[in-house]
Amino acid sequence: MPEERLTVAPAEWVPAIVAARDRGHTYFDWLSAVDESDRREDPGLEVVCHLLDPHPGPERDLRTLLVRTRVPEGEGLASLTGVFAGAAWHERETHEMFGLGFVDFDDGTGLGLRPLLLPDGFEGTPLRKSFVLAARATRPWPGGKEPGEGHSGTSKKSPSRRRVTAPGVPGPEWGPRPAGDGS
Repeated sequence: MPEERLTVAPAEWVPAIVAARDRGHTYFDWLSAVDESDRREDPGLEVVCHLLDPHPGPERDLRTLLVRTRVPEGEGLASLTGVFAGAAWHERETHEMFGLGFVDFDDGTGLGLRPLLLPDGFEGTPLRKSFVLAARATRPWPGGKEPGEGHSGTSKKSPSRRRVTAPGVPGPEWGPRPAGDGS
């Protein structure tokens, strides 16, 4: 059986999840987001929740449901912790990685949305497209080379091709300076 998909407005997020649970999708599988802030139409975070019906039908097919909503930049989304307690971990991760706030989040600890995976003092939201990939700026990427570049690092770059960098990678002026460089 193919996966069912449902797109709802942010205001209908919790009611849609409750209705799905009441129709038999009682197993909360996962929740995450996709950064769609660079879209021309309807930019924001696409939040997705995957639910399962653990009681297969006569064909023994597992029914799955993917519910999604688009949250505009700078707005929050109602928490699912009142519907599925297991949503707490996923909402904390989504908050930490994407910066999305979950209204009425309650994991039973009273500590609210707090860091889950990143080290203390980490700044930024690493799964947002606007996050600068600093690791690539401080050491060379070990993968494929540009045409004309050798693996020993001694070959010259091809003069006919301009070097292309991925979005979010800072320029060569960023990063640590060699010892004695006063600039």
